[in-house]
Amino acid sequence: MSEITQLPDIPFDAIVEQSVVGIYVIQDDCFVYANAHWAAIGGYTPAELIGMPLASIVPPDFLETVRSRVAQRLAGDPPSMRFITRGLHRDGHMVLVEVHGSRITYRGRPAVMGVGIEVTERLRNEDELRRSREQLQALTAYTEAKLEEQRLAIAREVHDVLGGMLTSIKMDVARLQRRADSTELQALTQDLLSLTQQTIETVKQISETLRPAVLDHLDLPLALAHELHQFTHRSGVLHELEADNPTVRLPPKRMTAVFRVFQEGLTNVARHAQARHVRVSMRVDGDLLRLALRDDGCGFDPAAPGRNALGLLSMRERAREIGGELGIESVPGRGTELKLTVPLL
Repeated sequence: MSEITQLPDIPFDAIVEQSVVGIYVIQDDCFVYANAHWAAIGGYTPAELIGMPLASIVPPDFLETVRSRVAQRLAGDPPSMRFITRGLHRDGHMVLVEVHGSRITYRGRPAVMGVGIEVTERLRNEDELRRSREQLQALTAYTEAKLEEQRLAIAREVHDVLGGMLTSIKMDVARLQRRADSTELQALTQDLLSLTQQTIETVKQISETLRPAVLDHLDLPLALAHELHQFTHRSGVLHELEADNPTVRLPPKRMTAVFRVFQEGLTNVARHAQARHVRVSMRVDGDLLRLALRDDGCGFDPAAPGRNALGLLSMRERAREIGGELGIESVPGRGTELKLTVPLL
C-alpha cells in the first residue's frame, strides 16, 4: 500500500493573495480588506484601498445602486448577488467589473465579501461585435432590397423592351416569308421565325427568373405551385403540395421574401439533395404562416460548414428581415426539412 503524504498547512492569506481574481470585503461603506488583484483593478495597492470609502471609487451616478445592493446582501435579501458594476480607476477612466458578493461576519459584525474580475475589454468587444452584427444585417437587408429592385427593373426591360423588339422582328420576318418567291428564301425565313420564337421564349424565361410574374398576380399557394411545376420540369424531382388555404396573399415585401426562401430551398434540393420527391405544406396558424419543404434526399449535418452555407445564411436573413424564423432539420441519409414561419401582416 502506498503511503499518503500529508500536505503542509498553507496559510489562507497566501491562497487569497495568489488568486487570479480580486477579493474584497466591504463593511461600513468602505473597504476593510482587498487583495492585490482587486486593488490593481482600480490602480491601487491593497494598503491604499483598505479604509477607502465606496464613494471614492464608484461613479457618483452609480453609487446609490452599489450601496443598495450591499444593503440587500447585508439584510440577507438576497444573501448573495452577481452583477456588473462600474468603478473609477485612480487615473479617472471607468472600469467595468463583474462581482459576486455574499454576506459574511467579519470581526464579529456583518460585512460583504466578494470576488470580482475586470470585464471592461470583454464587454467592449462584445458591444463592438453586436454593432458589427447589426451593421452586417442592415447591409444584407439593404443589398437584398437593392438586388430585388434591380431584378424587377431588368425583368421589365427584358420583357417589355427586348421582348417587344423580338416580336417586331418576328412580324417583319413573317412579312418577308409571305413575299418570298423561292423555296430557298421560304426555308430561310422559316428558320428565322423559329429562331426568333425560341429567343422570345428564352427572354420570357429570363424575365420570369429575375422577377416571377406570379408574385404580382397570384395568391401564394398558386405561386408556389407554379414554381414547383417549373422545378419538376427542370430537375425531374417529383413534388407534392398541400395548402390549407388556397387564397393566402401577403404584403409585397413579405410575399417576395417567402418566395425567394422557397426558391432557394428548391435550388438546394436540386443541387445537393439527390432527392426523388419533395413535399411542401403551407398552413395558416392564427396570425402566422407556416411553410415546410421536405425532401427524401441524402441529408447533411446542419452544424457542419457546407457548400450551401451561404444559401442557408441568405434564407435565414430573408426570414429575419420580415420578422420570421427559419429552421433546418436534417440527418445524413434521411433527408432535409426546411421550416419557415412568418407573420401574415
